Amino acid sequence: MEILLLLTLFVVAVFLGVEMITKVPPTLHTPLMSGSNAISGISLVGALLSAGSGGGILVNVLGFIAVVLATINVVGGYMVTNRMLAMFKRK
Repeated sequence: MEILLLLTLFVVAVFLGVEMITKVPPTLHTPLMSGSNAISGISLVGALLSAGSGGGILVNVLGFIAVVLATINVVGGYMVTNRMLAMFKRK
C-alpha cells in the first residue's frame, strides 16, 4: 500500500514539474535553474539520508543513484549560475 502511495506521489510530482517547466519562457530558464538549486540541495540531503539508512541493499543502491543524480544537478546548476553571473561582470 505504501509503495502505491509513493508511486502515485512520484507520478504527480513528475507531471507537475514537467507542466511547470514547459510553461516558463526560454528567457527565464537560466534564472529558474539557479533558483531550483535549493530544491536540488534538499533532494540531495534526502538521498544521503536514504543511502545511509541501512534499510537494505535496494534502498542503499537507489539512495546512491539518487545522490549521484542530485549531485550532478546541483553542480550543473551552479555552473550555469556562475556563467550567467559572469555575463554581467565588467571586464
